[in-house]
Amino acid sequence: MNIKKVLNLEDVEVVNEYEREPVPESKVKGFNKFVGLVAGEHIAGTEFVIGPLFVLHGVSAGDLFLGLLIGNILATLSWTLICAPAAVRTRLTIFYQLEKICGYNLVSIYNFINGLLFAVMAAAMIGVSASAIGILLDVEGPGLTSLYPESLSWVLIIMAVGAVIAVVATFGFDVVAKFSSLFAPWMPLIFLAAGLAVLPQLGVTGFGNFWEIANEKIWTGVPVEGQTKYTFWHVMIFAWLCNNAMHIGLSDMSIYRYAKRPSYGLASGFGMFIGHYMAWIASGILCALVLRQGNLNPSPGAIAFMGAGIAGLICVIAAGWTTANPTIYRAGLAVQGLFPTMKRWKITVAIGIVATIMACFPVIVSKLDQYLGLYALVAAPVGAVVLIDIFLFPKIGLVSNLAEAIQLKFNLSVAFTWVLAMAVGYWLYVYFEADFYFFLALPSWIIAAIVYILTAYLQQDYFSKRTKTLSP
Repeated sequence: MNIKKVLNLEDVEVVNEYEREPVPESKVKGFNKFVGLVAGEHIAGTEFVIGPLFVLHGVSAGDLFLGLLIGNILATLSWTLICAPAAVRTRLTIFYQLEKICGYNLVSIYNFINGLLFAVMAAAMIGVSASAIGILLDVEGPGLTSLYPESLSWVLIIMAVGAVIAVVATFGFDVVAKFSSLFAPWMPLIFLAAGLAVLPQLGVTGFGNFWEIANEKIWTGVPVEGQTKYTFWHVMIFAWLCNNAMHIGLSDMSIYRYAKRPSYGLASGFGMFIGHYMAWIASGILCALVLRQGNLNPSPGAIAFMGAGIAGLICVIAAGWTTANPTIYRAGLAVQGLFPTMKRWKITVAIGIVATIMACFPVIVSKLDQYLGLYALVAAPVGAVVLIDIFLFPKIGLVSNLAEAIQLKFNLSVAFTWVLAMAVGYWLYVYFEADFYFFLALPSWIIAAIVYILTAYLQQDYFSKRTKTLSP
């Protein structure tokens, strides 16, 4: 069987994503491309999962609004001042840049882990989209706290959604960006309309009593039974670092390497303040109403249907797609580092299949916050290593891209830095009995930056004395 014909992918062979070379200046994109892409990705199916989490964990209204404001400003600045400058300076994916720094053998470990984690995230988005299709087809799907598949019909819906997402991702950056741009303009309006539509059912009669109702019936400050209490710090850190793998972890170098200039990182603000501010608030309002009506385990589709009917379901479907598409695209780039001679589209299809199988298990959605926290712990130290190597090493007399310079397959200083930063981060989690992995991303990032400078200096001093040829 010719899979390209089955999937109608005759053009995929000619798609060049510059996986192992800098993006040429002739291929860079305008600001509007990034606005559509990041808005589509971050006004996403996850918003119907994360927004309700703040309700379930008893965040107060004041803590929510202020925490989201500060956290999303910090996230936007992280993309603009850290990720986009690194991407524009190198024009490379994080995966190939890291290979030049730490060598093929070590980067292969990172690429495998990263590809797997991206697949998990894409699986969650497939599940979110499927929850809406299930309501349209009168197929009962799992709720936000379910762990296992509940019917064959549900699994078939998952497979259909996963197939669409995988096909779009195979066509590369341009098609993924265009796909997101189709939905980005109207999805925020659905979120906003749904949230506003149900406010009267909660007792809101106007601006005058909104804050009172918000504190009494939506973000009450009291967690539901079995959930831990979240505060301002949980909200702020979550808003800032829930995507830390993309910004301070530099995974979005794969996206922003197409940007004309580093300031295009500001495009992330469209995703943060429309998706991670307005949409989280709107979905929280919807969740509060669903809980008050007695549904203690609602699905993302049920939450959206409550506020906007069929339009809400369509929004959930599209939101899941527009997040899963670039996620599977990134996963394909990561895994291709393991198989440089294999066509990217074949790898992307394989990742899509793996993500679809994972999506059959609702635990991927119900534990999404924990998964994102784990991803933060893994990715943040790597971002620190790459950033230091690109910008600081040339200024302090150390060699950038050491593995490429001396044909090193396994850079011990990078490996030691990565393992130590993750280990210390996890130790802090256990020692302080933390309930929130995201608090660990920042100290792990800082530890990695310091340790990498020290170990790289010792390593390069050793090589210089041994070979007499190493020089910046």
